[in-house]
Amino acid sequence: MSHRNAPLTPTGRLRLARCVVDDGWPLRRAAKRFQVSHTTAARWAGRYRLHGPAGMDDRSSRPHHQPRRTSPAVEEHVLRMRHEHRIGPLRLAGRAGIAASTAHRILQRHHTPPLATLDRATGEPVRRYERSRPGELVHIDVKKLGRIPDGGGHKALGRAASSPNKDRRNGAGYAYLHTALDDHSRLAYTEDLPDETAPTCAAFLTRATAWFAGQGVFTERVLTDNAWAYTKNTWRQTCRDLGISPRWTRPWRPQTNGKVERFHRTLLDEWAYHRPYTSDAERQAAFPNWLDWYNYHRPHTGISGHTPASRVTNLSGQHT
Repeated sequence: MSHRNAPLTPTGRLRLARCVVDDGWPLRRAAKRFQVSHTTAARWAGRYRLHGPAGMDDRSSRPHHQPRRTSPAVEEHVLRMRHEHRIGPLRLAGRAGIAASTAHRILQRHHTPPLATLDRATGEPVRRYERSRPGELVHIDVKKLGRIPDGGGHKALGRAASSPNKDRRNGAGYAYLHTALDDHSRLAYTEDLPDETAPTCAAFLTRATAWFAGQGVFTERVLTDNAWAYTKNTWRQTCRDLGISPRWTRPWRPQTNGKVERFHRTLLDEWAYHRPYTSDAERQAAFPNWLDWYNYHRPHTGISGHTPASRVTNLSGQHT
């Protein structure tokens, strides 16, 4: 963007026009002085005569007449389908008989928000929130992950070679990854546990709360889904003993606990399925380093590229 006092900004145009109109300069002299063509000098002088200083501002380059513009009926049809079916420009174009670029321009023209920002169930914009300080709210959830048999699973051996491992009675079974994630900082604590029963979940909460306290994060509330373990008295009593207020998401609304859900997706992409492992022990051995990298070194797009640890004031300078 040019400097506000440079020639041919509104300020420069006004100076040129005043030289011609108010001071009587010839057009070619003014054009040479401001290093523009004489037709440009004539344009700004003419606008100054008609509109005064207000005429020096930029105008829209949109043509006054657009005979090939999409008809209002087609635009209304596209917008109605978008509202009813929540589909993108490519599918809208196929149903409306127009180009995908045309459907995209219609959506832009009417300021239709992208599908990624909408709740697919209701079509309403997603209400994003973030707590103002670490510890104000901690999200907790469990991710069930198939264990890798010794020698490797299907990623290492292929589907056919690993098919006997699908026998869950004699196979490798499941890992239950319990995660506690701070809403404000996105600092995460995860354990691989044998199940997701009420005593296991309650014991995990006790250890997670202690770990967060060691980082200077003192847990005030925990948010979970409505899984059986989180509704039992064991969970409620543990929260009372720790001085924590329990909260639950609305049924069938996992988006409310979306931060920890998104962490689990990152965990799968960048650790669990990042490369073929030959055993579950090998994959578990790689987890502490990955979690340390996530907390202390990995830029997090949800917090403007900062690391989770950078939002906890007493952690600066650690894990360098």
